[in-house]
Amino acid sequence: MADLRYRRILLKLSGEALAGDKGFGFDFDVLKRLAGEIKQVVEQGVSIGMVIGGGNIVRGAQLAKVGMDRVNADYMGMLGTVINGLALQDVLEREGVDTRVMTAIRMEELAEPYIRRRALRHFEKGRTVIFAAGTGNPYFSTDTAAVLRAIQMKADVVIKATSVDGVYSADPKKDASAKFYPEIGYRDVILDQLGVMDQTAITLCSENKLPLIVLNIHTHGSIAAATRGERVGTLVR
Repeated sequence: MADLRYRRILLKLSGEALAGDKGFGFDFDVLKRLAGEIKQVVEQGVSIGMVIGGGNIVRGAQLAKVGMDRVNADYMGMLGTVINGLALQDVLEREGVDTRVMTAIRMEELAEPYIRRRALRHFEKGRTVIFAAGTGNPYFSTDTAAVLRAIQMKADVVIKATSVDGVYSADPKKDASAKFYPEIGYRDVILDQLGVMDQTAITLCSENKLPLIVLNIHTHGSIAAATRGERVGTLVR
């Protein structure tokens, strides 16, 4: 077993990550590469829980902006995360990673209902668990769901895999002068509105002293390196 700093992690992936350059739906080359990254971490002896957004299929907040009832729109977004969870489960299991999808909204024909003790038992048996359908409640983002599940699963860290190298003072894709932060405090993230995660999620991290690492999912081996305690991306604590 590798020398690990974090033995149980909650990995937060955006739905857009699954779409690759397509912007919508799935890019199966990207899915396979992500599965390879996750397999590498599992083979180090790390327990992984995952929360995936639904932005590659539907975004509840965007639907609400065009006039759809916010509650219905958010439920549609939650269903998008279930579709993503099932897709990633399929690819992971073809890579030999034993995986379970657990949903906050009951749909037993597709996946297990989220029951905390059952999820912990899956970790004990060496399974990777994908937590789908957010918290099961409208008005809560998948960022908040990720932190909530991390706390419930007694994860050592939340790793948010994004398309940039970490936390910047502004969007580095739009502002070349944006400053990179190798480490930053929760309070500064909230006060400067850096958009790392929504404020509910950051507040939950802060109150529970749960560290957060923001890194680039496109950098090969970055998740595995982070679990070993190597300096990758930005550490928020």
